[in-house]
Amino acid sequence: MVRRGWKLLTLAAVLILGCASCVARDGEPVELTPEPGESEAALVEAAQLTRAAAGESETAGRISAVQPEGGGAMALILTSEVFEHGEAIPQRFSCDGEDFSPPLSWTDPPEGTRSFALIMDDPDAPMGTWVHWVLYNLPSSTRELGEDFPLDAQLSSGARNGRNSWRRMGYGGPCPPGGSHRYFFHLYALDRVLSLAPGADKAQVMQAMHGHILAETELMGTYQR
Repeated sequence: MVRRGWKLLTLAAVLILGCASCVARDGEPVELTPEPGESEAALVEAAQLTRAAAGESETAGRISAVQPEGGGAMALILTSEVFEHGEAIPQRFSCDGEDFSPPLSWTDPPEGTRSFALIMDDPDAPMGTWVHWVLYNLPSSTRELGEDFPLDAQLSSGARNGRNSWRRMGYGGPCPPGGSHRYFFHLYALDRVLSLAPGADKAQVMQAMHGHILAETELMGTYQR
């Protein structure tokens, strides 16, 4: 029974990492085959138990991970202390309130990260995706942004604000014409510092990041008027 339970957890871990047939043991790959009678449902249950044991949160946002050279997969996770993924963004951070940017924090990025970029947009805007915040060249040591992040074009840390869809510098909070909209905060770990002047727009930042994204993640909040 102990052997079977261990094998289920090992197989679940392999499935989570995206390898269904092998796992390293003492540096050597070992072929794994399900024991007779082990059902797919049992493997799924074991995978769920493994994720729960690792403290994985269902509200932590969508996670994208990459496989860095010579290392294991690194997951980048973005969260906020004022709203959970998929929940309402407090009015304080909208155009109906103080219009402050919300506090954000994230986990350690992959090795080789030299800067971060952050883009917040609303894909539910009636005229197409509306960009609320463009921020780039955040130092690689950054792990959080406090509430009411400065709107200055150039910050002492080297970070730079870009222009949003209002053509203003820095953050502009949720301000839908009506109904409920989704707001995505996209965080990118990059292997370079972008050679862009302050005030770049989303398209310019996305083009400059192309081929240099080591990991990315997103956090989504909603707002209704």
